[in-house]
Amino acid sequence: MSIATRDVPFIDLRAQYESIRTEIDSAIRSVIERSAFVQGPEVDAFDAEFATFCEAKHHVSVGSGTDSLHLALIALGVGPGDEVITQANTFIATLEAIAYTGAKPVLVDVAPPTFDIDVAAVERATSPRTKVILPVHMFGQPAPMNELRGLASRHGIALLEDASQAHGARYHGKRIGSEGLATFSFYPSKNLGAYGEGGGITTGDDLTAGLLRELRNHGSRSKYKHDSLGYNYRMDGIQAAVLRVKLRHLQRWTDERRRAARTYDRLLTKVTRPQVPAHVEHVYHIYPVFVRDRDRVAERLRERGIQTNVHYPIPCHLQNAFSGLGYRKGEFPYSERIADEELSLPMFPELTDDAIEFVAETLHSIV
Repeated sequence: MSIATRDVPFIDLRAQYESIRTEIDSAIRSVIERSAFVQGPEVDAFDAEFATFCEAKHHVSVGSGTDSLHLALIALGVGPGDEVITQANTFIATLEAIAYTGAKPVLVDVAPPTFDIDVAAVERATSPRTKVILPVHMFGQPAPMNELRGLASRHGIALLEDASQAHGARYHGKRIGSEGLATFSFYPSKNLGAYGEGGGITTGDDLTAGLLRELRNHGSRSKYKHDSLGYNYRMDGIQAAVLRVKLRHLQRWTDERRRAARTYDRLLTKVTRPQVPAHVEHVYHIYPVFVRDRDRVAERLRERGIQTNVHYPIPCHLQNAFSGLGYRKGEFPYSERIADEELSLPMFPELTDDAIEFVAETLHSIV
């Protein structure tokens, strides 16, 4: 008997483009015709529109998600001798940005059932040198911000949110990025993705917003006048134009991701996945499941035409780049379990219920 196969991509950016081709092509052509390639009116317009979307006072666009983390940490005064607490289960850019400032990343584990950052572990890791707590809204699910804000307030520590996967998510009814300082990535595969690199920072503070705009542009607020040592972290005009088009569709796309997630939730009865608290509105950048013998399962799915991904197969504390921090295997068991067992299933707005049923049935036949 032949084994049923069908092509189910992990993400389908081509299908997304085809649905908005006319708008995208017109937006890009407009930037080229005006030669507004670096910052300029499209970036200013996107900053205003994304701030409104996030229910924040300011948004400052930069060249990448890593740029956004770096500049936000600088704006918080982080430098050599400081410590920044973050989770071992994150993309390496979170730690890189801390290291760029000269500060030391201090890692903690995540905790079930949500597999968000472990607040109790953050408390234990706090020291007189702790300058910032940096939770990551992993997979599109907000971290426990109320508990973290309380902890940060008690210790006089700043709080910075890595919202690179959480565009449009809500926590107790409030948009991620609407309070405090939050950073975003607009990498092409994100829920709101450019056609290249891009990033941004939301803040409600006028002085912080002004500083960020200065830092991203060689330390300059007016041409050829440089008041501080800055960076070339500016966003391209074409990327801003693309993001402006996509932002108009983001809520609909998020609704479709949630529809897909509900279908997965209903069908997947044999695998473990992070639980979603009632007070958060997940945006499902990733739909993760945890399976034993993950690599074998992924290969079997691939043989049936189902593409998957892994986020992330080596946790940060076991990366060679950060071996100098002195962490060892076994120190963060839940982060290590995720690295060993996490499998990201196909997730994008155009994913049909029929395709999801095929993925679920195939996965159940394997695990």
